[in-house]
Amino acid sequence: MQRDRRSWLKSLGLAIFAVMALAACGRLPVETGDRAYHHLVVLGDPHLPGRRIEVKEQAIATVNSWHDVEMVVAVGDICVDFGTEDEYKAAKRFFARLNKPLMVITGNHDYVYADPHGSESRLITGTQASKEEKLRRFGHTFGLTSLYYSRQVGEYLLIFLSADHMNYLAGLSDEQLAWLRLELERNRQTPTIIFFHAPLQGTLRNYRHWINTPGFVAQPAAVLHEILTANRQVFLWVSGHTHTPPTEESYASEINLYAGQITNIHNKDMNRGQVWTNSLFLYPGKVQVKTYSHQENAWMPQFDRLISAPELKTYSDYHQCSAGDIRR
Repeated sequence: MQRDRRSWLKSLGLAIFAVMALAACGRLPVETGDRAYHHLVVLGDPHLPGRRIEVKEQAIATVNSWHDVEMVVAVGDICVDFGTEDEYKAAKRFFARLNKPLMVITGNHDYVYADPHGSESRLITGTQASKEEKLRRFGHTFGLTSLYYSRQVGEYLLIFLSADHMNYLAGLSDEQLAWLRLELERNRQTPTIIFFHAPLQGTLRNYRHWINTPGFVAQPAAVLHEILTANRQVFLWVSGHTHTPPTEESYASEINLYAGQITNIHNKDMNRGQVWTNSLFLYPGKVQVKTYSHQENAWMPQFDRLISAPELKTYSDYHQCSAGDIRR
């Protein structure tokens, strides 16, 4: 019996060692019973169905295996090119594989371009009517009553903004800007993270000729600057659009800091045969950002970042003190 007990303990020890080893090499995030963090995974521009769909599907399978993930965010360009009905059907099938809550926002490829005709496959700007129809299609596909919305996660406010401007490649309509102003005004004491398809101006070096040009930054840039700098609770901006890979030196660098206030987290697209995802681990008072290589099945510690939240009252503290002042 003593021998059986030793054998059982040895097997248990080996099993525990195996789990710890997997966690250490990045194959499995460490699980705790009472986690002190909230784990969000960011998917850069999926471009569905696009190229190498099997690589994208494997990335989803990996995320599904991470038991601590509370939310997955896809930061626009869900569709590969034009936002056609077939592209949206492919996107719906693809995300049906995901077993985590999904938050989606639009990018330019989801609504800006006209459907191709015949052999024509160029990206041609559509009419206002076609753009509005594709924005409705996006909402219908993902069951959204509004293309922009917010969620409370722990002590953080998450704001999800969708490209919906009729003229900018990645811009916010006047209606959405008005909503954003009001949402920030109502939550001045809550550390805030904003997700939008395009990055903030000047948060990458000009490593390509189109980086930091009007079509590749969030618009209207001047209005957004005024709104953001007037709301010091906003400290993270999470974007896609530029397809910036971890191999680019400004992917995670000092230049990512906007107006001395907001760190822009850039995300690579999923359409190049190699998928990287960023994970946000939301702790009280700080957010850890970690990059995962789905080709190597490993975390990339050289890109780890720890961003302190602004020193504000937490949502829970404020709620207890003046619940009538907050609508949530």
